[in-house]
Amino acid sequence: MDEQALLGLNPNADADFRQRALAYFEQLKISQDAWQVCAEALAQSIYSDDHIKFFCFQVLEHQVKFKYSELTEVQQQLIRETLITWLQAQMLNLQPEKTFIRNKAAQVFALLFVTEYLTKWPKFFFDILSVVDLNPRGVDMYLRILMAVDAELVDRDVVHTSEASYYFALTLEARRNTLLKDTMREQCIPSLVESWYQILQNYQYNNSELTCQCLEVVGAYVSWIDLSLIANERFINMLLGHMSVEVLREEACDCLFEIVNKGMDPIDKTKLVESLCQVLQSAGLFSIDQEDDVDFLARFSKLVNGMGQALIASWTKLIKNGDMKSAQDTLQAIEAKVALMLQLLIHEDDDISSNIIGFCYDYLHILKQLSALSDQQKANVEAIMLAVMKKLTYDEEYNFENEGEDEAMFVEYRKQLKLLLDRLAQVSPELLLASVRRVFNTTLQNWQTTRFMEVEVAIRLLYMLAEALPVSHGAHFSGDVTKATALQDMMRTLVTSGVSAYQHTSVTLEFFETVVRYEKFFAVEPQHIPTVLMAFLDHRGLRHTSPKVRSRTAYLFSRFVKSLNKQMNPFIEDVLNRIQDLMELSPPENGYQALLSSDDQLFIYETAGVLIVNSEYSAERKQVLMRNLLTPLMEKFKVLLEKLMMAQDEDRQMALADCLNHAVGFASRTSKAFSNKQTVKQCGCSEVYLDCLQTFLPALSCPLQKEVLRSGVRTFLHRMIICLEEEVLPFIPSASEHMLKDCEAKDLQEFIPLINQITAKFKTQVSPFLQQMFMPLLHAIFEVLLLPAEENDQSAALEKQMLRRSYFAFLQTVTGSGMSEVIANQGAENVERVLFTVIQGAVDYPDPIAQKTCFIILSKLVELWGGKDGPVGFADFVYKHIVPACFLAPLKQTFDLADAQTVLALSECAVTLKTIHLKR
Repeated sequence: MDEQALLGLNPNADADFRQRALAYFEQLKISQDAWQVCAEALAQSIYSDDHIKFFCFQVLEHQVKFKYSELTEVQQQLIRETLITWLQAQMLNLQPEKTFIRNKAAQVFALLFVTEYLTKWPKFFFDILSVVDLNPRGVDMYLRILMAVDAELVDRDVVHTSEASYYFALTLEARRNTLLKDTMREQCIPSLVESWYQILQNYQYNNSELTCQCLEVVGAYVSWIDLSLIANERFINMLLGHMSVEVLREEACDCLFEIVNKGMDPIDKTKLVESLCQVLQSAGLFSIDQEDDVDFLARFSKLVNGMGQALIASWTKLIKNGDMKSAQDTLQAIEAKVALMLQLLIHEDDDISSNIIGFCYDYLHILKQLSALSDQQKANVEAIMLAVMKKLTYDEEYNFENEGEDEAMFVEYRKQLKLLLDRLAQVSPELLLASVRRVFNTTLQNWQTTRFMEVEVAIRLLYMLAEALPVSHGAHFSGDVTKATALQDMMRTLVTSGVSAYQHTSVTLEFFETVVRYEKFFAVEPQHIPTVLMAFLDHRGLRHTSPKVRSRTAYLFSRFVKSLNKQMNPFIEDVLNRIQDLMELSPPENGYQALLSSDDQLFIYETAGVLIVNSEYSAERKQVLMRNLLTPLMEKFKVLLEKLMMAQDEDRQMALADCLNHAVGFASRTSKAFSNKQTVKQCGCSEVYLDCLQTFLPALSCPLQKEVLRSGVRTFLHRMIICLEEEVLPFIPSASEHMLKDCEAKDLQEFIPLINQITAKFKTQVSPFLQQMFMPLLHAIFEVLLLPAEENDQSAALEKQMLRRSYFAFLQTVTGSGMSEVIANQGAENVERVLFTVIQGAVDYPDPIAQKTCFIILSKLVELWGGKDGPVGFADFVYKHIVPACFLAPLKQTFDLADAQTVLALSECAVTLKTIHLKR
């Protein structure tokens, strides 16, 4: 072997050596006999370096996986012998091999098993067992091989094939795996099970590592072998014995879980679970409060969850089969586990609690189906409810300012608890409402002296009721009188108690979230609107010390104002005055730290726009207010643009360009209050937006920071096409001309949707403009597409692909808007060039989204030009190019019918052929 290249296998080797080692590996993979050198190195223990040994196994793995059928029988025999020789050496070596080498060796054994077991090596396991006997190192390898075999046969997380041939290969592989498992069940599983029993018996007291490995193997195989081989007295007794050995009990728990999880007859399953429970209970394992090992309890909780869900599955099947007597017995067995389930659910460790939620959820589902609940069942529902309320509470350690992994896990856990709460609401909505009301009222009466987590959870529960007790369109305060009264009382308490002043971000945020969720309350009791508005506008909300609170409040305030609509009338001018300082455009040079980020300010501008537009003021007053809102932006914009033109330093240029972009973005956002030109006209605001347009357009001719500036102005133009309609048209030609200068793929890609919007909206009105800019736009596109790019530059390739899609989308818009004359009037040579690009897009590029668009364009052109009076030469083009394209595209190897987009492309291809048939 190339010793120099092998040096690169060491993780500490420098990049050149590592590169050389990779190249060497690729070379060995395609070599005819390199695997033999590796086999010899392994069999004779030539190398002591771990990375070289691992490398040799990788070469063998590649040979067995991809090129095994090319080997002669003698060569195949050599691989078998190599592995057995290596295995024998493991028991004599002074030091065991590193774990990563043993795992890789086990994978190679498993691959060989899958390839040869049914044909040339039926005694695979017996040969391995005869070598390893009960030698601990041999047993370790034997168990690793068993796990690797199970992963090959059962583990569906292992993707063995490429995406294209995935489904076909999956079927073949599934058949092969079924045949292998059937043969194993017939020929060797009883012997394997016996070997596991011997290993467990031999090592349970003196080698916990091997015992745990063996328990893992039993747990893995139990899902597909005859359960009676494992679920029998000698095995179960041994497993139960392990449940009281500290180092074994977690693995024994998982093994019992797999046994309980095994699919079987419902009556047998109930018996199995019940017998297990009796033994576990008599062993004292149900006394949770005496156990302080949380890792074990988490596994035990998972086991109890498995047993509970298994019994519930049995009950469901028995009910379905009409066996009411057995179903009743199973229900009693389920009820008997509820006390244990509750102990685990309420446990202070969230992992233990989380593991039992499935059983709890399914138990509530049973109760939901029963016609009437017994007193005990009602008590269970209440206990679950109290447990959920308690477990929803934050603990002292939760870091609100810097949320990490633990915090994220608690947020996920809270989502699980929410599902339980929703299910509780389905079982007993009255009980849930009464419980929440009790907790809420008790907490809010003394909020000043109550810990933050309890205040937060009280408000949170009110918030969660909105989804737990759903109504259409948030009408919580009408309909069912009891519910409406309870919610109304709680909302009144929330907004009048003063709890919005609580000094903790979690309480503050929950207050605002809840107020916005129940915005319909203010239609019933509008007298509370000023109180809540003040909370939003002062130090509790938009001026809070926490940026996180300010940011979220900006969004919630926007929603609150929109939802109140006309009820905001008395407060409009006051609110506009109070938010004025929050809307200041903070230029980069003054070092002033604004209270809100520019993203948050967008919501404030939108809110201001909504307040003005939805007010009952006259059009003149609305126009004045809108001018007051937008004039400062325009003035700042002019000043900053001048400064940008003069700026030398690139960082300063970027800061100024961002600030200019924000100004345009804010103006755009105020227009979201308008739905169309009519509403803009009614408010008398057309003029002020045209002024904005004239102020912002000069930024397009600025040679600095083009990408940022163009992006902002483009977005503004999109909005103005909706708000001002044809009044925008005079500005479009010059804006387009500037945007097409020195542009890159991304610029074009974002510019084309603007042209598409104009084309689709104004159609023939913009035909002269389109005809004039059609070829300049296409030249800009072709220029970018023809730019040479690095072979491995993924992002450049993706940008070109997206630009190509945008180009075809543009042609589709033009043809689909009935403006094919725009293309026809470009001169014969240009028309031909465009048509060929569409044919190329339909056939040559393996991009089904673009192909679909191209076929839509072609069928539209055939429909428009395919008749007798179509353009000269088009009929020829149809037969010479379009018809062949319809057959060439699906014949391409890259045309993958397992992909949904490709199927759509094929459908459009068929439509094109049908259109040709109809027109010709």
